[in-house]
Order: sequence, then structure tokens, then C-alpha cells
Amino acid sequence: MSDGPPGWDAPLYGRVLDLAGVGAGTSVLDLGCGAGSFSAAAVARGARVVGIDGDPSAVAAAAAAVPGAAFHRGDAHDPPPGPFDVVAAVQLLQHVANPLAVLRAAARVGALVAVTTWGPEETCDVRAFGEALAPWLPPRRPQSGPPPLTDPARLRKVVGLAGLAVVAEEDVDCPFTYADEDALVQPLLVSGLGRAAAARAGPGAVRRAVLARLEGHRTPTGGYVLRNRFRVLVGRPGGGLPASSMRV
Repeated sequence: MSDGPPGWDAPLYGRVLDLAGVGAGTSVLDLGCGAGSFSAAAVARGARVVGIDGDPSAVAAAAAAVPGAAFHRGDAHDPPPGPFDVVAAVQLLQHVANPLAVLRAAARVGALVAVTTWGPEETCDVRAFGEALAPWLPPRRPQSGPPPLTDPARLRKVVGLAGLAVVAEEDVDCPFTYADEDALVQPLLVSGLGRAAAARAGPGAVRRAVLARLEGHRTPTGGYVLRNRFRVLVGRPGGGLPASSMRV
């Protein structure tokens, strides 16, 4: 799942559940369940949820946080057989070795498959963190190969290659709201990027750079709001593109 301040994900989860028609009695497989936040939202709607994740500590955290669901250690490339009404891959595809294989496996066990990704970089204010830290990080490599899955056209094509026909697609705006400077900066300083930058420049320099870059996002009360766009796509097995139609 994507790191952010508490509550950022509620609009995203709500639209996934709405577009996939999740309600009382719906069976849901949560691929890459993490600590169970999406599973909790599905359970709150009355769904019967199974979550899998490759990290045993995440599985334990999810089981403790969401006693109404069943959680197991597992690989998203090899999900349990189901069948499930909905298989959800929420903010997962950018973290797996083979997104197409994950989607094909999901299509085998789910009547619907719901996926989410970040929107294109220019639609996400969190890019400002990387821009602020850029002087102390290795230069970004030029884009090569196919576009990332954050590109809507490529996401649709990969979903089609997995044998899924798109039945719903929507952009969702999710504000990241921070109460004050510490709430904005402290999580960054303990992240991989933040630690790398602080090792070269020191935490104070990192803090000053981030606050300067994000001054335009400051609220009248001293907090910060970063607006980010995500994409939700729901597919149904039995359609999609022939394998020869695209290089992945």
C-alpha cells in the first residue's frame, strides 16, 4: 500500500468498493493486504474477506486489526483458488515482479478484478518531496521501455492482456492532509529517500528544503494539503486483448 497520513485512503477505498459492487456477503480477496486497511473497509460493508501478503509481520498486523477477515502469508502471483466475487489489487502492481502475471492469476480466481495505481506524476503533489530532495539523491534515469502503469493507456492494455474486459474506470482525488510541519517532515525523514538525503545533507537541511518546496501547499492554520490522483479500474474475465497486440 502507499504511505500517507492517516485517512488519506478512504476516498480511494470507497470508490473501489462502490465500482466493484462490494456489499453484504460479497467474497473479496485482498492481494497484498498489508496491515489490512482495505480489508477493514470491505469488512465494514459486510464483505467476507481473505487477505494475503508476503510479509508475515503485515499478515499478523492485519489479523490483529481486522478480526472479521482471514489473513494468510501468500504470493500475489499465486493466489488461493477461490472463487471470489472480487479480487482487489489496491496499490499493489507497482510492487510486484510481474504485474501481468498477477492480473492473469486474479482473473482465474475472481469474477471481478479491481486494481488501483497512482495517477501520472504531474497529477500527484507528493512529487514535491522528491523534487525537494533531488540535490542529495542520485539523478533520475531517463525513462526507457514502455510507459509505467500510472499511464492510463498502458494500464488498460496490460489489463486487457490479462484477459480482463474493463467494466469501470475512474480517477479518484485523495488529499494528503498534514496537521503541521512535524507531521509533514518526520515521516519523510524515516523513509528510505529521507534517510539517504539526510545522510548527505543532515536532517536540518532536508527539513528546510521540504518546507520551502511545499510552502505553496500550506494552509491558513499551519497545516499542509497535497492533492494526489489515483486510478481505479475494474475488469471482468473473459475479454481483453490478444497477447500479440502489445509488448509488455
